[in-house]
Parts: sequence; C-alpha cells; structure tokens
Amino acid sequence: MRGEFVDVGGVRLYYYAAGTRGVGEPVVFLHGFPTSGHLWSDVVPLVPVGHRVVVVDMLGYGRSDRPLGRPVGIRAHADRVIELMDALGINYACVVGHDIGGGIAQWLAVRHPQRVSRLCLVDSVAFAEWPTRDVKLARAMLPLTRHLPATWLLSILRTDLLRGYQDHDRGLRSIEQYVRPFASPEGRDAFMEHLLALDSADTVAVAARLKEIVVPTAIVWGRHDRFLPPAIGKRLQEAIPGATFEVVPSASHFSPEDAPAKIGDAIAGLLAR
Repeated sequence: MRGEFVDVGGVRLYYYAAGTRGVGEPVVFLHGFPTSGHLWSDVVPLVPVGHRVVVVDMLGYGRSDRPLGRPVGIRAHADRVIELMDALGINYACVVGHDIGGGIAQWLAVRHPQRVSRLCLVDSVAFAEWPTRDVKLARAMLPLTRHLPATWLLSILRTDLLRGYQDHDRGLRSIEQYVRPFASPEGRDAFMEHLLALDSADTVAVAARLKEIVVPTAIVWGRHDRFLPPAIGKRLQEAIPGATFEVVPSASHFSPEDAPAKIGDAIAGLLAR
C-alpha cells in the first residue's frame, strides 16, 4: 500500500491507497478506538481485483494530525470522511467499519446514503451498548489521571487492548503501533480527547433510522469479543433490512487481525451481492 496526506477541513489526514480504479466501486476502511489503518493490513490484499481501496487514519490516530481541540466524535469523523472522499474524487463506496469506525459507517449510511454503496460492520459500536464499563470508569477518573505520565496510562491501555485479541503475539506487535502516537505528553492529551468523545449519542441518534438502509449489508463479529458482544451484531442484523450476520469462531474484538481471511471473505461476498 502507498500512503500520503490530504488536507481536510484544516487538518491533515493520512490514508493508504491500494488496488486500481476498476469497474467495481471503491472500498473505504474505517478503524476504531484506539487503533489506526494498520488494523486492516492483512485484509486489504484480500479485496477482489478491480476495486480502489482507501484505508484512513482518523484524526488523532496513526499518522494523522492530533485533534488539538477539534471534535473527534462519530459525527465529526463522518463529516471528515465525506470531505476525504470528495478530495479523492470518490462519489460512493463500500464502507467497512470496525468498532468506532462501524459507528461512523452507520452514520454515513443513514445521513449520506448516496455515498454508501455497500456496508460492512465489523465488531461495531451500536445503539446505546457502548462505551464499555472500563471506559466509563476511566473517564470518571480523568480528574485524577489526566496529568499522570503517558507511560503509566499506556501500560494500562496495552493490558486492556490485549484482551481484545485471540492471537496475543499479533496483538502485542500491533498494540505498540497503536499506542505510539500517544506516548508523549501531547499524545496523552490527544488520547484524553478521544476518551472523552466516546459517547453513544450518535449511534443512538441513527438507531431508529437503520431500517432505512437499503444497500447490501454484511455484519461480522468475533465470537470471543469481550468489549462488544456478538448480541449487538445480531441486533444490528435485525435492524437493517436484508443484512447478513456471521460470527467468526476464532476471533475476538480485533477480528480483522485475528481472522483476516474470514473478514476478507465477508467483504468479497458483500462486493459480489
């Protein structure tokens, strides 16, 4: 994959591009909290030939700019994705979202339906079923913890994230990439901005309109997801007309890394519908 920066609304977003501009619609990959486009590294090569692929680092993650007070909730990220698609000349795309990225994808499908040709939700936030109890506790403790050294906070984050992997060796390697942008005092502040923005209000706002989604939709979930249980995926399937729902036995929350072949198969099947 090749990567570059693009200016979007006064900030620089980093994105990876792959594939070619073939007859199939583009595929846009959206990661969640607190990861980056690296999440999709083993999935992207499995996208069928003929599709342009764009893998985004959301604002404040990966190589993209830090938020510096700019909003980083689902709605704000979704607005930037639309601006990014405009900048790249993408009129519509198959949108694949994991975790918070799945919430962004839902927002796009409901609020910008003409820009979403197909929808794939992977271990996605939804409804009022998030953030997790641990995240709520961490936010409640912010007055005590927000000025602690970044190394202390990241040690806790590493331990928590590892619970989202079945493949712990892979998890250890990837987590180091994910926490790197937060390893300085400025990075710690950016992490706190993300933490405070984890709010289910935006997914609740679109929940009643999920029934309006008419594009082909695939929902894929890791059976061992400890953060967002598969029951959420089943509820999404019931809310979105015609959606398929697949549970991946060998995966936890970070299923694009635990079971990339299964996620790749699901996307290929979706693109063929």
